[in-house]
Amino acid sequence: QVQLVESGGGLVQPGGSLRLSCAASGTGFSVYAMGWFRQAPGKQRELVATITASASTNYAGSVKGRFTISRDNAKNTVHLQMSSLKPEDTAVYYCFLGIPGGAWGQGNQVTVSS
Repeated sequence: QVQLVESGGGLVQPGGSLRLSCAASGTGFSVYAMGWFRQAPGKQRELVATITASASTNYAGSVKGRFTISRDNAKNTVHLQMSSLKPEDTAVYYCFLGIPGGAWGQGNQVTVSS
């Protein structure tokens, strides 16, 4: 069974930066898309960014220009570099692996507050 382990969340002031990482156990995932979603209190989970096997990226309009998704296929990892963070970016962030049936990370809290 695939496991996705996330790291890198925490508390940051508005305008600050954080880098989330997600490592997938096992091998052979380089052919699948990966991505990040987030869920704020009282809201539905929403797409933040995705990256295909060929490294094509897609971003939610609210984070475009501030967040950068990347992947390292040799290490089965995906990263989300977040800059110019805003209070409205506060949420639990989940990584996602697009294998059949999908796989999710455990979630990582990001809090943007002064």
